[in-house]
Amino acid sequence: MVKEARISSGVPGLDPLMQGGFKRNSVNLIAGEPGSGKTIFGMHFLMEGCKKGECGIYITFEEKKDKMYDDMLSIGWDLKKYEEKGLFRFLEYSPEQVKKILVEGGGMVDAMVEKLKAKRIVIDSITSFSLLYEDELTKKEAALSLFDLIGKWNCTAVVTSQARSVDHESVMSAALEFEVDSIILLYHIRSKDERIRGIEILKMRGTKIPEKTFELVLGDNGIKVSKKTVVF
Repeated sequence: MVKEARISSGVPGLDPLMQGGFKRNSVNLIAGEPGSGKTIFGMHFLMEGCKKGECGIYITFEEKKDKMYDDMLSIGWDLKKYEEKGLFRFLEYSPEQVKKILVEGGGMVDAMVEKLKAKRIVIDSITSFSLLYEDELTKKEAALSLFDLIGKWNCTAVVTSQARSVDHESVMSAALEFEVDSIILLYHIRSKDERIRGIEILKMRGTKIPEKTFELVLGDNGIKVSKKTVVF
């Protein structure tokens, strides 16, 4: 039996918990509250690709390029350097522009993915995009169209989702709308006088995953998964 190819998440300590990484060409949902580390997670994923010579595209509805580049430089990631090498692209779109891209069947993003031979893509975050659609059916159809595009591009994708509170029921409901291949929850919870971070792999198709929540450590070099388990 041929071992299925896996794509490293780039987050130290995470890949061993999901049999080596994400499935190739999968769509992976990272859900968490504001400040839980979703954007940094996405950047870990893209920077891992850059180090291996794989081009990555970051699509955002909320972040500003100059600020993002400054913030990531403080962690040690020189996005401008990777952009100049043709290994990274920062795309700032409004949700309405992404809606137009769906109608056009990919548009300029389609052309950019082909030109750069991109292998990794991060959409940060899907929450703003989903708010464009009032009823559940059109929201689901739009999400499926978006993921069909990602599939056509032969990219492995990380999609972030913002939640006021992270619980299994609400995240599973959102994930069903988006038909994702995996769900990873990021926690940032106050316990007495301190904030505790945690990470849980809630779902991953065709992968044996631990039934535990692990400590997530935020440091000067981004985030990493500790072997220590936490209970909220």
